[in-house]
Amino acid sequence: MNAPMVEEIANAVLYEGYLLYPYRKSAIKNRQRWNFGVVGPGQTMQTECLFKAPSSAHLRIRVRFLHLIGEQAMPRDVEFEVPVGTASDSHAFAFEPLERQEAIQGRIETCIEAPKLRVHIFNTNPLDGLERSFISTHTILSLNGGEFISLLEPPEEFTDQAAACRNVGTWPVLVGEDGTHDAMLSSPIILYDYPKIAPESAGSLFDGTEIDEILTLRIMTLTDQEKLEMASTDERAREILERTDSMPPEQFMKLHGVLRGVR
Repeated sequence: MNAPMVEEIANAVLYEGYLLYPYRKSAIKNRQRWNFGVVGPGQTMQTECLFKAPSSAHLRIRVRFLHLIGEQAMPRDVEFEVPVGTASDSHAFAFEPLERQEAIQGRIETCIEAPKLRVHIFNTNPLDGLERSFISTHTILSLNGGEFISLLEPPEEFTDQAAACRNVGTWPVLVGEDGTHDAMLSSPIILYDYPKIAPESAGSLFDGTEIDEILTLRIMTLTDQEKLEMASTDERAREILERTDSMPPEQFMKLHGVLRGVR
């Protein structure tokens, strides 16, 4: 698994929609966020995918989400490993409260009935509320000694089994270098196999529609007062502003457009 490449895509998913232009908390569309991958108290998210591996292979499961702290959020990470020969497993987790933050807890259940793998995420918090929800929830799966099967383009012998996979609130795709099959990202955003961040992008703008040039131009035209409010919104908004203000012309020209082959 190309860990840096997978991490880059996973981080884009984690912060997708985190803060939208004009990147100020006073903006109406930033007063209520977290449209993707919200698993509230009592709710679940389910991933089903296919794999080929001997019982001696090991499956690594990594569930990531944002935990709301006031108007900001902290990334949370739950990671564990199970042998492919293990039919079922249950992994409970909890994060204790910090300042201005609620405790949060959940459970991850795995069921392995080769060639199908099921990962079920439960939010077991007894009290309701966004501050007790898993936000931008996604799962990274990796196989040591086996390979995953594409649900988008499965081999003919797996067509019916791929169609029978039931994914709730998420969709698994292959990630990493093109042609590799040892890692899968189950994302709340619909992606294609082997998604990549455009090399022309100077950094995250929390918007996956590849409109970096337009957003950069809009940030450049903000008034000094608007930029001041943007900088005071949170650390990530401030990073966007600083990056835009210091962007060299040659970097900006790379955002103008590029022609790529369609998969």
